[in-house]
Amino acid sequence: MAKRVPVGELLVLVLLLLAPKTKAMSITRGHNKSRGKESSGSSDEGGAISFCLSWRLAVEANNVVAWPTVPPQCSRYVETYMINGQYDRDLDLIVEVILAYVNQTFLLGDAMDAWILDVDDTCISNIYYYKGKKYGCDPYDPFSFRTWAMKGGCPAIPSVLRLFNILVDKGFKVFLLTGRDEETLGQVTRNNLHNQGFIGYERLILRSSAYKGKSAMKYKSDVRKQLEDQGYRIWGNVGDQWSDIQGDYLGNRTFKLPNPMYFVP
Repeated sequence: MAKRVPVGELLVLVLLLLAPKTKAMSITRGHNKSRGKESSGSSDEGGAISFCLSWRLAVEANNVVAWPTVPPQCSRYVETYMINGQYDRDLDLIVEVILAYVNQTFLLGDAMDAWILDVDDTCISNIYYYKGKKYGCDPYDPFSFRTWAMKGGCPAIPSVLRLFNILVDKGFKVFLLTGRDEETLGQVTRNNLHNQGFIGYERLILRSSAYKGKSAMKYKSDVRKQLEDQGYRIWGNVGDQWSDIQGDYLGNRTFKLPNPMYFVP
């Protein structure tokens, strides 16, 4: 006859058998909950990156205009783009495209074949200034920027310096056209450009008092008209802002360099 096990002992035995399984289920639930939080965090981060990629594309395509600052959630994205190599690779590719076009042009030999290059964030970089402005998330401060520019410490953008030297060597008259104020920033800008290797350009053109308060597009269009009236043939026009390459008297080709840090109307 089989020995009967007391009910109390049987209950204890069942609980002991179930304990490891219950503990495992508890751990699994906790792990899944933790993974859910991690997944949610990754999803949020991925969503921000996706938005910022789309935002930058819209900016560079000039579909988003007159934007006052970089969206706050894109500060890290813009920083990564600007300093981790992609910005430089984009510039290198664009300059190669420009040079392919340059190699297809033929100078007439009358010293009237011209190119126009913008200055800020085309020839020389303001990346160190904008680093302190959260890469464009802070509103533009003209006094602060003027103080920065007065130091004359903007580094050359290597790929554009290479383009500049090739244009000069080929015999093009290169005009550097900037919205910087002629009276307050003229000499320091000349010195900055010279110190960074921009030597041999035809003329540095700065904004005179006559264009104070005028849009960059209006100002630069008028300057290009003056150059064409003087007989220059503008083969190419390069800038980081759409206002550098829009308007009138644009020349034969325009080339837009990337700049997701600020917008100039």
